[in-house]
Amino acid sequence: MSEVITFPVLSKDESAEGVLSTWFAHTGETVKAGQVIAEVMVDKVAVDVEAPIAGVVTCLVEEEAAVLQGAPIAQIDG
Repeated sequence: MSEVITFPVLSKDESAEGVLSTWFAHTGETVKAGQVIAEVMVDKVAVDVEAPIAGVVTCLVEEEAAVLQGAPIAQIDG
C-alpha cells in the first residue's frame, strides 16, 4: 500500500503557495502512522504534516521550496 502526502490547503486561495520549511523524516526512513514528518508554512502560519500510514518515506520536495497547496510533497510506501 502506498499513499501520497500533499501540501495541506491552509488558505482560502487554493492557488496560493506555501513553503515546505522542514523535513523531520527523510527519504528512506521508516515512519509510524501519526508521526510528524514535515513542517509547512502558509502566510506565516506553521503547520505539522503527519504520516497517515506507517512505512518508508520518499520525499518529493526539497526544504525551503515553494509548493502549491494540495500538491504532492512525499509518498509513503507501507
